[in-house]
Amino acid sequence: MTLRLILGILAAAVIAHAAPAQTLGTPSGEAVLSLSGEIAVTNRDGAAVFDRAMLEAIEPVEFTTTTTWTEGPQVFRGVLLRDLLDAVGVTGGTLRAFAVNDYAVDIPVSDAVEGGPIVAYLLNGRPMSIRDKGPLWIVYPYDSRREYRSEVIYSRSIWQLERIEVRP
Repeated sequence: MTLRLILGILAAAVIAHAAPAQTLGTPSGEAVLSLSGEIAVTNRDGAAVFDRAMLEAIEPVEFTTTTTWTEGPQVFRGVLLRDLLDAVGVTGGTLRAFAVNDYAVDIPVSDAVEGGPIVAYLLNGRPMSIRDKGPLWIVYPYDSRREYRSEVIYSRSIWQLERIEVRP
């Protein structure tokens, strides 16, 4: 075998075993969330835009927790923030999350862990209206870990979420 043939075989093997490129579908319904900035996967003008069905297609997570804004235990269902960031290829940095009224908070990407915050789209089994902190709310499982019951974490729990800019 020649060196050129061996290199060609090796190159073909590397290409065959490379991870497939991630892709996002195109929203068919009303867009409810967009991510932009330092992301690797987009589906519209340099951003990753999601409708409700696209968010629901990511493995859902559900937990029950109390919050400082509601009475009694509440059941939240949504997508792990970690899984959402993985879907668009975020590897680090800071998330600047914006509400519909342009209120913004910064969330370190390091918060996006297994068992951590979710982008909730259901509260007690029902979609949330804007009046009821919806349609999306970044919620931490406050009752699961002492460190989630702090002013810093509460300040990151943005409701009426509509967009996230990923910054280095």
